[in-house]
Amino acid sequence: MRRRTGVAVAGALVLGWGEWLNRRWSRALVGHGQGVSEAVVVLGYRNPQATANLVNRWRVRAGLRSVAADEARMIFSGGSTSGGASEAQVMAGYAKSVLGFDGTVFLEEHSGSTWENVTNVIPLLEDADRIKIVSQPAHALKARAYLRRQRPDLAERLVPADDYRPGEWLIAKPLLALYGLWTLRRLETDEWKSSL
Repeated sequence: MRRRTGVAVAGALVLGWGEWLNRRWSRALVGHGQGVSEAVVVLGYRNPQATANLVNRWRVRAGLRSVAADEARMIFSGGSTSGGASEAQVMAGYAKSVLGFDGTVFLEEHSGSTWENVTNVIPLLEDADRIKIVSQPAHALKARAYLRRQRPDLAERLVPADDYRPGEWLIAKPLLALYGLWTLRRLETDEWKSSL
């Protein structure tokens, strides 16, 4: 009985830690934003097939639920990983044909890394009052840090996206948190920890 209780408590702590860390990351390096125009940037994930994979489908849904302004534009970012359609094309197709999105869409189809995602979407962000970057929380945080490095003036317009919800991806969040810690190790600690 005690062993089962101990396992249950340990499991709850691990799940709670994953939730806590993903929530913190989703709120790091963002402000409150002013103005009416909004750019929602959805970062792609490796997608070798012609239809959106599980991760890209989730990212598109998180991107669409992040839209909070009438003057919002969706920017799908990601190049081709297999020589076929780009990640951006696949995500835009899913948003339009499956989810029925009929708003303004821009495609950035040349990126092969997060750094390139940020570099290549900058021209599409110049006139946006508020900028949201959508991905799993650690990945979105990394992109926000990259935007701060490349264009601090645009980074001041960053606001939270709706890419974190309590209980969503619950079982995977501890693994996403571990992977996030591994990927964020390349950032300077003061780039993101000071904003938490």
